[in-house]
Amino acid sequence: MNKKKCEDMYGSLLKAVDIPVELYESMLGQYFIGYADNLVFGNNTSAWARLYNPINSGVILHVNVWTVTDVAESAFRAQFWFNSTPPESDINYAPVTPTNLNIKPSPRAKVKLEYASNVTGEPTGGIKAFVRRAQPETTLVESENGKIIIGEGGNFLVFLSNSETPELLTSGRIAFGWWEESISSNCK
Repeated sequence: MNKKKCEDMYGSLLKAVDIPVELYESMLGQYFIGYADNLVFGNNTSAWARLYNPINSGVILHVNVWTVTDVAESAFRAQFWFNSTPPESDINYAPVTPTNLNIKPSPRAKVKLEYASNVTGEPTGGIKAFVRRAQPETTLVESENGKIIIGEGGNFLVFLSNSETPELLTSGRIAFGWWEESISSNCK
C-alpha cells in the first residue's frame, strides 16, 4: 500500500493516548497527597487519620492510595471505615500538597487530612469496610484507583491499634493520595 492510500485510509482516525487516571488528575491540578506522622498509640489507646470531605466542599473525594507504615514496636491492626465518627479527641490537621507543582497559584485541596493520637474508644456509625493486620516494621499499602468515592460530609478513616499487645506504646504514619472531582462536572 502506498503512502497516499495509507493517508487516505487512516487520515480520519484520531490519535489516542492512554495515561493513568492519577496522572490525568494531577495534570488538572486535582490530585493531592499528604500524611499524618507520629501517630502514637498503645497503652490501651489508638490513633486514626482520615480524609474528610467537608459539607459544601463542592467536590467528590476519590481515594487512590493509602499507606500505613513505620509502626516499629508491635504488631498492629488497621481498620478502614467509611463515613464514621472517630472517638472524641483533639483533631489535628496534616499539611497536604498538590502533585502538580507547575500550576500557579497552587491548587488547594478542599478535602481535609485530619488525625489524632492516644484516643480511647472506637469509631461509631458508618461502615467498617475492611481490616488489615501486620507485623512490626511492615508497610501496608493499597492502590484503590479512585474506586472509594466519598461525597460531601463523608470520610475515609484509618484506625490503628495494637490489640495483641495493648500495653506497648508505639507510633506510625498514615499517608493518602486522592483526587477531587468537582460536583458540577459529575453526572447526576
